[in-house]
Amino acid sequence: MNELLKQLITKPLPNSEIEILRLLRETLQSLSLLGLWRANFFEHAAFYGGTALRILYGLDRYSEDLDFSLLNPSHNFSFEKYRDSIIRELGAFGFNVEFDVKKKSAVSQIESAFIKTNTFKQLMIIEAPERIISNIDKRTVLKIKLEVDTNPPPDFDTEMQYVFSPLQFAVRTFTLPSLFAGKMHAVLCRKWKSRVKGRDWYDFAWYVSHHPKLNLKHLESRMRDSGDYQETAPLLKETFLRMLNDAIEQFDVKKAKEEVEPFVNDKRSLEIWSKDFFKAAVNKIEVI
Repeated sequence: MNELLKQLITKPLPNSEIEILRLLRETLQSLSLLGLWRANFFEHAAFYGGTALRILYGLDRYSEDLDFSLLNPSHNFSFEKYRDSIIRELGAFGFNVEFDVKKKSAVSQIESAFIKTNTFKQLMIIEAPERIISNIDKRTVLKIKLEVDTNPPPDFDTEMQYVFSPLQFAVRTFTLPSLFAGKMHAVLCRKWKSRVKGRDWYDFAWYVSHHPKLNLKHLESRMRDSGDYQETAPLLKETFLRMLNDAIEQFDVKKAKEEVEPFVNDKRSLEIWSKDFFKAAVNKIEVI
């Protein structure tokens, strides 16, 4: 194993295939953030979403993508500028990856890119157990999606978070109240048709348990931006709480559990889920 990688991945490695693949993905995620930091990306953008919550704030569920927001709107942003830094950083740790910037077929404020690599070869790099490697199709491609909102809704706050172990670097991220606002926007406004996004509800429960303060002004800005709040009056706490309780009445708890289970290590934490549980959680929110 690469000497730098030995400092990043300490043995013993996980025993199951799913845990090994998660370790590999999260290692690539962290090194990608390091590459972005070296390229001064966080002078212009902030990290947010589930992976930010996991890496920087200790969310106890697995998350797949890297989501960012520009600090100020810009229609000229492109991930191309950061391609070489990410590839170089991952290469220093022994990972051979491709970085593909998605070509948009329609006008969108979301810019996307993908880190792609051969799963089998990278498992060899981290010296995964032979019994696990032998079960992996040699053609399987591991993908990490990066997205940045180039025209973000206003009224969010950011801060620098420092990663100390085993690598030291800095990441600009949304503050927890602004992250919570983004999560509540997803809970209230995400359009998934009949599919229930259990991960959003899991994160909601995590917020009220650990960091219950919510930036209501940013939530309002997000809802206005998505067309889900069009009143002339400001969004009041009472209105927000009523909307959230209505959403709880309508969502399918069983389907939510089924959706989030693959991303949670301790599935017993889902046993308490019910509409009454989430209604009680609503009362824990501290609007600021």
